[in-house]
Amino acid sequence: MEKQPENELKSPSQLIDERIEELGDWRGCMLSKIRTLIKNVDPEVIEEWKWRGTPVWCHDGMICTGETYKNIVKITFAKGASLNDPTHIFNSSLDGNARRAIDFHEGDVINEEAFKKLIIAAIQLNETKGNALRKDELL
Repeated sequence: MEKQPENELKSPSQLIDERIEELGDWRGCMLSKIRTLIKNVDPEVIEEWKWRGTPVWCHDGMICTGETYKNIVKITFAKGASLNDPTHIFNSSLDGNARRAIDFHEGDVINEEAFKKLIIAAIQLNETKGNALRKDELL
C-alpha cells in the first residue's frame, strides 16, 4: 500500500500555520495579519492550500490568495477588477481583466478598513454569482 505524503494528511489551515511559522520574518507576520483580518470579516471563510503551497481563502468561490516571495507578500483577489477600490489599495496586477493584487513590502502598514471592505465586496460578488443583478445594483 502506497504511503500518502505528509502534507496530504494535514488540513489547509495547518499548512498555512506551518507556512507562517517557517517564514519566520516580516512576511510571516504580514501573512498572519492578513489571514486574521479575513477571518474577522468572515469567520466561515474556507481556507484552501493550492498550487503547491499557496494559501487560498474562499466563500462561495475564491476571494483571494496569499503568495509570499523574497521581497513581497502578494494578496491577489480573483475578481479584483470587478471590485470597487476607492482608496486605491490595489497596487499590482492592474492591467488584467479579472485579478487585482496588493503587494505588501517590509514595513508596509495595512489599510485595514479598505482591506476589510475589499473582502466584503469579494464575498458579496461571489454570493451574487449566477444571480441576475439589476442595473441599479451595479452602481
